[in-house]
Amino acid sequence: MPLALSASWNAFRHRSGESMLFEIKKAGFDQVELSFNLTASMLKSVFSARKRLGIKITSVHNFCPIPDGFTREVALPDCYSMASLSAPERARAVIYAKRSIDTAKRLGAAAVVLHCGRVEMPDRTKALIALYNQGRRDSAEFRKIRDGYISQRRSLCAPYFKNTLESLEKLEAYARKYRIILGVENRIYYREIPTLDELGVIFKRFKGSNVGYWHDTGHAQVIEELGINRHKDFLERCASVMVGIHLHDVSGCRDHLAPLKGNLDFSFLRPYLSKKTIKVIEAHHPASPQDLLKSKEYLERALETVI
Repeated sequence: MPLALSASWNAFRHRSGESMLFEIKKAGFDQVELSFNLTASMLKSVFSARKRLGIKITSVHNFCPIPDGFTREVALPDCYSMASLSAPERARAVIYAKRSIDTAKRLGAAAVVLHCGRVEMPDRTKALIALYNQGRRDSAEFRKIRDGYISQRRSLCAPYFKNTLESLEKLEAYARKYRIILGVENRIYYREIPTLDELGVIFKRFKGSNVGYWHDTGHAQVIEELGINRHKDFLERCASVMVGIHLHDVSGCRDHLAPLKGNLDFSFLRPYLSKKTIKVIEAHHPASPQDLLKSKEYLERALETVI
């Protein structure tokens, strides 16, 4: 499958979905993943412009469109958590995820990318990254924070993970009607769901269903840099159910760089991908069109047998 570009690259520079798609087309892409920061009016112009511009929508990132009452700046994929202990919040997470499934259906997209909620506890990932950036990854302070973070999350996670599974059951049943695949994405913030072990539980629970794995190269690499799991662990455990992948580069713990702007050798991904895997470059600002073109050419070489 040809490489797509995530609209997260340029969505905030546009108020019109048509102008957003036009810039992506001009950058050399005719396959696009719709990002989570699009308004209903932007989506309306995407519907009308995509065929005229020769754009195929490969996938949709939840929530798309943004939930009612939120601005684009705060309408993150986690603004409603499907793991929340609050039943009304979980219900809203499911309602707006169903809207994303509707978006995918209307646009002919194959998959919806899901964030699956979080364990409500103080985040320690940013503190670990700060120490990492100071060259203190091997310090006693780093290990104390990391190990305590892992232990605390383990002690608190059960009710949140239970709620995630129940929310996924509702979404799976809804998406199945429209033959839309749900891609459960690995996360960068360790308090978020799922961890590597939780991915194993999810895919055992939903074996044979339309719930699959969405791999994020940057997230997995940062988790490795922080000493929590190896990047390769996610691929080895989940390759058989992988439906899509976000391709972006990493320098230290800074992710969402255009491939070739960081340190990843993307050719190592080849054994875990197939031609059917949805492949999306998820580079953010300030990546330039020239950066993206070089990334695209590099990835087409590095992954040539599976594109």
